[in-house]
Amino acid sequence: MKTLRDARIGETVTVARLHGEGAVKRRIMDMGLSKGAEVYIRKVAPLGDPVEVTVRGYELSVRKSDAEMVELI
Repeated sequence: MKTLRDARIGETVTVARLHGEGAVKRRIMDMGLSKGAEVYIRKVAPLGDPVEVTVRGYELSVRKSDAEMVELI
């Protein structure tokens, strides 16, 4: 299973599924990371946290722990 955290800089990926429950899952969905969304990986901080992505036309920084919950195709 490949997650958003495993994606490389410059790669465009598609969200397959979200893991997690309740408020955490809802917060990720509210950021625009839902099933079928295309995500472009812009930057990754030196220690891997956070990951900066472009999704649905805007830039978003995602924590490493949240990025692990986003499964990719």
